[in-house]
Amino acid sequence: MAQPNYGFAKRQRELAKKQKKEEKRLRKLAEHGTPPADGEAGSQDGGTVKDVPPQT
Repeated sequence: MAQPNYGFAKRQRELAKKQKKEEKRLRKLAEHGTPPADGEAGSQDGGTVKDVPPQT
């Protein structure tokens, strides 16, 4: 009998959680009528958020 690949299952759960969180963020932005900025469109590399000064 084959052994379960727990690492793969964990990665799939993490990806699903990340995708759900991103969808929730986009839905909240749409409710407030603020379009997402070009740099905030959801980077796939998992980088850090940059500090951007607010536009006046």
